[in-house]
Amino acid sequence: KDSNEGNKIKRILFTMIGSTLARVSRPVVARQQRRGIVDWMTNYPDKVMETKKIQMKGGTCQGEYAPTWLKQEGDIVTLAFGAALLAWGTVSCSVGFYRLATGKGKKD
Repeated sequence: KDSNEGNKIKRILFTMIGSTLARVSRPVVARQQRRGIVDWMTNYPDKVMETKKIQMKGGTCQGEYAPTWLKQEGDIVTLAFGAALLAWGTVSCSVGFYRLATGKGKKD
């Protein structure tokens, strides 16, 4: 009987503590939604329609002379950077394969 009463008291105590913690923690959760550092990310201005107008300029004829991914500012710089990385990687791989095939460039 003593162990049953002890378990019953523990159960009641944990129930009381749990309900108290739930009641106290509700305001903490509400306060967590006030962002300070990341406010600029959540309150970012919606520029979808502005970008869509740029993308749709020229109607449905989006051919090779005006591809969609070259219509915004800075797209050519991004394209040039990507092409330079691709060229550098290709040259590096070619040099490596050549050295492996001929045995040149070994460290003795």
